[in-house]
Amino acid sequence: MDAPIDLARPELYLNRELAALEFNFRVLAQARDPRMPLLERMRFLCITSSNLDEFFEVRVAVLRQHIGFGDARSGPDGLAPNEVLALIRERALELVSEQYRVWSDELQPALAEEGVRFLTRDRWGARQKRWLQGYFRNEILPVLSPLGLDPAHPFPRILNKSLNIAVVLEGRDAFGRAGHMALVRAPRSLPRLIRLPPQVSEAPYEFVFLAGLLQQFADEMFPGFKVQGSYQFRVTRNSELSVEEEEVENLASALSAELVERGFARPVRLEVAENCPKPITDLLMANFELSEQDVYRCAGPVNLSRVVSIYDQVDRPDLKFRPFTPRLSPLLVHGGNVFDVIGKHDVLLHHPYESFQSVMELLRQAAADPDVLAIKQTLYRVGSDSPLVEHLVEAAHAGKDVTVVVELRARFDEEANIRLANRLQSAGVQVVYGVVGYKTHAKMLLVVRREGRKMRRYVHLSTGNYHQITSRLYTDLGLMTAHTEIGEDVHKVFQQLSGLGPEIKLKRLLQSPFTLYMGLMQRIEREISHAAAGRPARIVARINALNEP
Repeated sequence: MDAPIDLARPELYLNRELAALEFNFRVLAQARDPRMPLLERMRFLCITSSNLDEFFEVRVAVLRQHIGFGDARSGPDGLAPNEVLALIRERALELVSEQYRVWSDELQPALAEEGVRFLTRDRWGARQKRWLQGYFRNEILPVLSPLGLDPAHPFPRILNKSLNIAVVLEGRDAFGRAGHMALVRAPRSLPRLIRLPPQVSEAPYEFVFLAGLLQQFADEMFPGFKVQGSYQFRVTRNSELSVEEEEVENLASALSAELVERGFARPVRLEVAENCPKPITDLLMANFELSEQDVYRCAGPVNLSRVVSIYDQVDRPDLKFRPFTPRLSPLLVHGGNVFDVIGKHDVLLHHPYESFQSVMELLRQAAADPDVLAIKQTLYRVGSDSPLVEHLVEAAHAGKDVTVVVELRARFDEEANIRLANRLQSAGVQVVYGVVGYKTHAKMLLVVRREGRKMRRYVHLSTGNYHQITSRLYTDLGLMTAHTEIGEDVHKVFQQLSGLGPEIKLKRLLQSPFTLYMGLMQRIEREISHAAAGRPARIVARINALNEP
């Protein structure tokens, strides 16, 4: 008989932070795959950049907090926080280096061959430079607020992830003040990439980085001075909100106060242009209270993720994935009363291959149906201007009892969710924020409908958010059902979230139809994913079989 496995052995465990970095190497591999459409490869590169931002904002920031608090305990993998931080530095440097190598050596040349060019300052022609100078004077300069550094103008607070230019100056201004250094923040209201018009372009699509214009025409921002050099930099700050939920009276107000300071929280990373001189880097490090271990030099534009903005500007379908239109579930394709359909058969939805519109239709009909008495829903991420919110508002205006559990702590959507909660409350929707100390990540919709002398519950459960955009991007499963016991279970979960319901026994929960169905959905998702190997036709055929009455 084999000896029992010692679960305390560190080699059995992966470090969560290091595993997240490795995931981004796999995403970057998609950017290098020549089988991928070229603009999609560019998007994968941008995803690695934005992912790395969030990684530093949250995971590295939390690690640094632990170290600052003197927490030297090792995790299950045997690594102490300071050891993890050192390994992150080593691997992140490799990732950043590979990102810029892929950008410079693979994607830019390939895009140029297809007529999509990114022009650095040394490649501007005379006509292009004249046009760009006019654009700078008319569209950019009026928005800028350059800041000279002197005793009356100390180093300013730099907003999280904002693009800035450090400008080295020589000379004196109109007040006789000697210039040494100034900072220019690129306004977020301006596009990071400017497309050249056809009359000055030498290719179908030519773009110039905003940072290039700020550097090229820096002398126009500082008349009387000679510009000795200009260098891009960006600081990443701790974005993990810290609210002692049990000690605040109003979670929304406490989060709102935290959000005001999020953009100026403790720095965790400094990105600088590769050519930034050491004295400038040292000055930045001193002001941000960072060390050399926190500095990352960029062999190209600081913040590669902004390159993704050209995707919608380049009209080249041959360089993108073929458009895919999700189909309606075969059980719902003929329209009619969705409650009649769900009342007879469970409906399994596999997104993005099947349309999220089926879920929207369920909510739309629930809002308009005079026999529907109550709607309860959890919302984690919704997206701006979602029709789903309009349906909930319409239901409340129609006199239905509408309760929505809004998760205010959905990371980076906190502000949007506070606005959402306020809007729903203004419409008469009962809004709750879940359970103190926990995030409500479940995706549930419960509709209570009177049918004759009985009340019947209709339920939608999902592995994905109620978000129309991500439902077209992410692979998720949704289940529509009128199963009595599932409806009862979901009802009890909402009692727990919105009130102080009785404790649910673990054994009862694990054996409940709700839990069994969710487990079944996960198994089906794995089965479909493995069997289909990413081919929509085979996936659709499998869903058809699963949805047979």
